Amino acid sequence: MKTLYGIQYLRAVAALAVVLFHAAERSGGHFRIGAAGVDVFFVISGFIMWTMSVRRPVTPIRFLLDRVQRIAPSYWIVTAIMIAGAVVGLFPSMKLTASHIFGSLLFIPVRSPSNGEIWPVLVQGWTLNFEMFFYVLFAASMLLPRRVRLAGMIIVFATFVAAGAILHPQSPLLATYTRPVILEFVAGAILGQLWLKGNSTGAGLGLALVIASVCGFAAIEILGLAFDETTCGPLAVALVLGMVSVERSGRLPQIAPLIYLGNASYSIYLWHTLAISVVVKVVASTPIPSDAVAFVAAISGTLLGVCAYELFEKPLRNRLRNFSWRRTRPSPA
Repeated sequence: MKTLYGIQYLRAVAALAVVLFHAAERSGGHFRIGAAGVDVFFVISGFIMWTMSVRRPVTPIRFLLDRVQRIAPSYWIVTAIMIAGAVVGLFPSMKLTASHIFGSLLFIPVRSPSNGEIWPVLVQGWTLNFEMFFYVLFAASMLLPRRVRLAGMIIVFATFVAAGAILHPQSPLLATYTRPVILEFVAGAILGQLWLKGNSTGAGLGLALVIASVCGFAAIEILGLAFDETTCGPLAVALVLGMVSVERSGRLPQIAPLIYLGNASYSIYLWHTLAISVVVKVVASTPIPSDAVAFVAAISGTLLGVCAYELFEKPLRNRLRNFSWRRTRPSPA
């Protein structure tokens, strides 16, 4: 499957939005709409998984192994750093328990002993719990005939959400996997199916969708409107649909820096809070304005993510890919 540059641009923007959200939050500022980058990521994930599975079919087991290989190593490295930092006292407010550590490493939602929230050791890793849940159900859907696979996914995800709305489960596992936000993955898969069939909108309407979604996000931030998956989810879907529609028209330019940041977006997402925390602590006793602190923290978080991408993610991915290739290569006759 060829690279969709529009998707790379959205990955870059979504990652930077989350960085700005955390930088503002840690420095006493406010940029809550940046958290909507997660909604964009979820829709993109559904879109990419669906289009990849159709154009490059694999077995369910191979799909899951590929996803774990892609997601887990970098996440485990950052989580290990967080655990080590807590042990030596760098994070005095962080409490560790064996169940929380193992739940974090295995992508199982558990409550943090530090604050009772359903967060892993690396807080932003909560989104990866959703990702892994989606991957497992997506892999299971591969056992269905292709003609009913998407419908089966829609039914299963909708059933989970309906059960959550009716039962209001309290356990971390069920409370997580019955949230309406999981429908964003399915929406992305639906967009992927429409795109594969050539049913995306034209360039004009696509651009209008992009502009409308950006204005919608801005309105949520400026006017203080409701902020959850019921408002941000549809906007994220419109943004992804609009972007791939513009690209299909052939009118989307290639912007090298955004393509690179899109490639590095996962590492930026994982690592940025470490740099932000350091910057905020260093300037805590200085008279530097909070906006300036947030700006420096955001830049530092992005740069740390880029460095981690070059030093850890890319080498690990290449090594694991080569290992998998050698392991599955047929023996010579």
